[in-house]
Amino acid sequence: MEKVAIFPGSFDPITKGHEDIIQRAIPLFHKIIVAIGVNSNKKYMFSLEERMAWIKQTFSSEEKITVDHYEGLTVNFCRKVKASHIIRGVRNSEDFQFESSISQMNKELAPEVDTLFFVTSPEFSAYSSTIVRDIYRNSGDVSKFIPNAIELKDDL
Repeated sequence: MEKVAIFPGSFDPITKGHEDIIQRAIPLFHKIIVAIGVNSNKKYMFSLEERMAWIKQTFSSEEKITVDHYEGLTVNFCRKVKASHIIRGVRNSEDFQFESSISQMNKELAPEVDTLFFVTSPEFSAYSSTIVRDIYRNSGDVSKFIPNAIELKDDL
């Protein structure tokens, strides 16, 4: 049986922290779907198309990685794509508390889906898409925080 995992998130934008977690998960699965969750009530800085393209560029040489998007419950998307695992990164105890609660609710909704937590590598523990967006919005250089394969436009 093929082991499929999803790594859900908004990836607005993808960071080197996300990239690191995905790279570390690759040996554990036959396929990882980087799944961009779309929330119609949320305003994103970057378009869905840009975010999908950046993830594809970042993992262009990795055949186990695919990119998709979804709306609604993550566990429903897991069922749709036959994923048995959800990958989540945790940077600190606050992330763990939040992610743990979501994981427990997901287990109630979909007992067949397990969540795996990856503790962020120390060098990326301060990285977050929110902080990267703020630096970018204020004309700062974000190149050290995002994967080398992508380039953000300078015109905001």
